[in-house]
Amino acid sequence: MDVGTGLITCQRRPDDPRSYVDLYEEMLTLGQVADDAGLASIWVSEHHFAEDGYLPGTMPSLGALAACTDRIDLGTCVALAPLYDPVRLVEDAATVDLISDGRMQLGLSIGYRNEEFEHFGIDRSERVERTVDAVELAKATWRDSSYDPTFHPIGADVPITPPPSDNGPPILLGGSAKPAVRRAATIADGWIAPSSLDANGLRIRADDIRRTREEAGLEEDFKLYVLKHGFIGDTPDEAWEAMRPGYFYLARSYASYATGEPVDRLSTERQTELQSAAIYGTPDAVADELIELAELLGEDIHVIFRTYYPGIGTDQMQTCIERLGDEVLPVLP
Repeated sequence: MDVGTGLITCQRRPDDPRSYVDLYEEMLTLGQVADDAGLASIWVSEHHFAEDGYLPGTMPSLGALAACTDRIDLGTCVALAPLYDPVRLVEDAATVDLISDGRMQLGLSIGYRNEEFEHFGIDRSERVERTVDAVELAKATWRDSSYDPTFHPIGADVPITPPPSDNGPPILLGGSAKPAVRRAATIADGWIAPSSLDANGLRIRADDIRRTREEAGLEEDFKLYVLKHGFIGDTPDEAWEAMRPGYFYLARSYASYATGEPVDRLSTERQTELQSAAIYGTPDAVADELIELAELLGEDIHVIFRTYYPGIGTDQMQTCIERLGDEVLPVLP
């Protein structure tokens, strides 16, 4: 069982007096802390045109994290594939992979925000096709086959450089709907399970992935990445109160992205749902819940334990990550 952390978004809450320079410095600090703590990975996320500056530049951010860390894997969770020129996406991901000496993991999604497609001049109805096109180009480029991309037709014989280390970064796809899950199962190296899925939802989709791959005769390695919000404290109340303001802020942000309207307050029911879905408390309690996930899905899962919450302060997140490495990782399978 591998455990990473993130998702770093560099959002500036209205009540946060820090500058964006401070927030990007926080990202690098937390990357170094996660590296030193022995975590398997650290992840950045992507959105555009958000008033709070939600991180738009995944590849520059991972390049910076590569330069200040030594061993931890670096991933996008997720990069919005349809918004990229597929050739440039492959070039940039390979560049980060080389800078980091093979530590890049490329998580992709089809996206959903109308504003992002509109302002990038991308037809939203093409988002699946553009994502598949980018994945197929990356696989062909990095694994010595040929592919002429539909959305940047340059010819299959044109070299796309630089060549990454080995076979290139693992390509992961997110999503919870059946078509998204099966798309990941058939064309990617892994599936990223959204944090909204409960244990039963995770089990159903994991079984579907295994069945889909078996029916397709796919025998290559495939990994499940599971997103879970959480935090560590001396007591459950302490952990919850530390994460709650930033966690609810994130939830309001994502709700506004989905609806296209500002969401100033979460309903009491929604707050209860979010609290119930999070893994928080003492190190022993967090470890127990992560072990339950491994028992449900298999010990080869990669949990992305979300400890980054906008505006709660670098020190609190740093301490949480350190305790995750020192007190939780040693007891996991």
